[in-house]
Amino acid sequence: MQFRTFVSAALTVAPVAVSAAGQLGFAVGNVNPDGSCKTQSDFEADFQAIKDNTHSTLIRTYSSSDSFGNLCNTPSEVLPAAQSAGFQVLLGMWPDGGVYDKEKAPIVDANVEQYGGTLFGITVGSEGMYRGTYDAESLIEWIGDMKQTFPNTKIGTADSWNCWTNGTMDGIIKSGLDLVLANGFAYWQYQDISNATKTYFDDMAQALAHVQEVSGSVDGIHFMNGETGWPGDGGSDAGAAKAGTDNEETYWNSAICAMLDWGVDLFWFEAFDEPNKADAIGDNGEAASEKNWGSFDAERKPKFDMKCGQ
Repeated sequence: MQFRTFVSAALTVAPVAVSAAGQLGFAVGNVNPDGSCKTQSDFEADFQAIKDNTHSTLIRTYSSSDSFGNLCNTPSEVLPAAQSAGFQVLLGMWPDGGVYDKEKAPIVDANVEQYGGTLFGITVGSEGMYRGTYDAESLIEWIGDMKQTFPNTKIGTADSWNCWTNGTMDGIIKSGLDLVLANGFAYWQYQDISNATKTYFDDMAQALAHVQEVSGSVDGIHFMNGETGWPGDGGSDAGAAKAGTDNEETYWNSAICAMLDWGVDLFWFEAFDEPNKADAIGDNGEAASEKNWGSFDAERKPKFDMKCGQ
């Protein structure tokens, strides 16, 4: 990802802000710290921690069948837990590596539309275009198939903010999807915490403006920030971006609370630390830990106040 050194004109011309505050969501993994698949009771404990410490009642997941090599059945576990807790779920599919049918099967088996408004929607893939793990033709086909299979559910995809701005996702925008999730991390753009909020806002403004331009509509597609966050204590530094819970809290209070005030729905990456998570390989080829990105630790204890002063 490239950092733009200028403040995008999109900040002043894109009709981003709305009268209502944005909705806060959390990215939630589908395995426990010991590597086992989460059950309904595990998700219920996740929701209770989030409810007790935030104003959020929305989460997103990433895979319906697989996580860290475990064969999980996420839809059948997370949706009844969410329904009981009064949460909504943006259910994720991870079709990389030719496993689209494998990812779809648990969603069909769970009869997900029976959960009504508990099911916020379904995302097909996350940053696969950015990583090059699938192509636009495949993604458009998958989105069309999911819309046909689940006609009463919003279907979308998530990718890096710059893929939504540089033309990579234009065919996807025109394909008839309902949800666009643009991921943006000032941290992975190696920005000092003092410049992180400006970078984040610029990323989101550029992505939203381009989606609106290509779609020809201000609100025909539901635009969301699919991921943003900052690693806490124990995380890896990325150039001028320094890991640490103090900086994580600063980013939350500056970037997250401000974006919600601006009226943009967003997902914080992530709710809970994942000590079993493999390192990520950055654009520079170096490994970086993704174990400590939670605003809660692995035991679901909050690291800082997440209520944006409310």
